[in-house]
Amino acid sequence: MQATELKQLMQMLRRYCYSLTGGVAADIDDLVQQTLEVVFSKAVPSEVKLSTWAYKVCTNLWIDQYRRQKREQLSEVMPDSLVDPANEEQAMQDKLLLNQVKIAMQQLTAEHRQVLALVTLNGMSYQEVAEILDIPVGTVMSRLARARNQLTQLLLLAQQGNRHEYQ
Repeated sequence: MQATELKQLMQMLRRYCYSLTGGVAADIDDLVQQTLEVVFSKAVPSEVKLSTWAYKVCTNLWIDQYRRQKREQLSEVMPDSLVDPANEEQAMQDKLLLNQVKIAMQQLTAEHRQVLALVTLNGMSYQEVAEILDIPVGTVMSRLARARNQLTQLLLLAQQGNRHEYQ
């Protein structure tokens, strides 16, 4: 494996782990490291792509971890790279929206959060997600639709709550 391929795989895994863990940096790093340890300590099945197998390993590790412990509260720290310091008001609104999305994502079921993260954040096809999660493509589609609907409802409720706070 080339260094550029490894770097690209690590970036993809970090984005996926970010969506699974709610952005807690230590959890992201731990999950990426555990995933890479498993991926490089075992032979990749010849019939699948390395990235697909890595996502599957990562998903299984996260599910195991999720079952062992209750999820911690979301970190209040926002990634600096996601806000534009030039426009302070817009930056505050962006920060509020990002926080609302993080909170809403954590309120989704694990199944919905996984499918939404793989399709939306990582740009995977329904077929790739189905292979990673060992579910039919139709299940991927229905979970994605439900996740999007639920996320929309949660964000609308959050927006309504914010309007009431400032009135």
